[in-house]
Amino acid sequence: MKKFKLALFDMDGTLLKDKGIFVIAENKGFLDELIRLFKDDSREFYKRSIDIAKLQKGFSKKEFLDIFRTVPIQDHAKEVINELKNKKIKTAIVTDSYKFLADDLRQRLGIDYAFANDLVTNGDTITGELVMQNKKLEGEFYTGKIYSICKSRVLDQLCEELRITEKEVIAVGDGRIDIGMIKKAGLGIAINAMEELQKNADIVTDDLRVILDYI
Repeated sequence: MKKFKLALFDMDGTLLKDKGIFVIAENKGFLDELIRLFKDDSREFYKRSIDIAKLQKGFSKKEFLDIFRTVPIQDHAKEVINELKNKKIKTAIVTDSYKFLADDLRQRLGIDYAFANDLVTNGDTITGELVMQNKKLEGEFYTGKIYSICKSRVLDQLCEELRITEKEVIAVGDGRIDIGMIKKAGLGIAINAMEELQKNADIVTDDLRVILDYI
């Protein structure tokens, strides 16, 4: 059995049962505009992230965080994270959502790292500006598509920092943006995932506990 040393998790739809930004948008009244942007495949994915940030101008960061905390955590996520920690396996959230949200979930679950975009604020007020984690606009491994965060590059970065190989990494996700890290990791797991991701994963599941069979 492979000895894994790092597990990367997407956040929305993976560690959480829903997408935080959709719950926030529904609560704050910009859901229709958000859905329109998500359905627009004519724009680069990173540009879509910039446009989504603009929808949030003028809202309260604290209020967004309060709404985010109402999103249910995925079944068995706490159990799996705790067992990974018991096995001395490092854990990370890698998401195209926002750092202040990812950090909040990181703290609640006891995860080691969180990588995400910075939604700029002035005091508590969201400015609508976005500082992307993918500052070099690198294309994703395998797909070549440019997202606001390059998840496969985050995998490389953590491997370098922890002095491990990509074969010692588990990657878990549910969407197209996760294909790069899923393909690169030693074990790629698609959970409740779209068909395109399922085709690129080693394991397809609806239960996070499948990870426990491999550590």
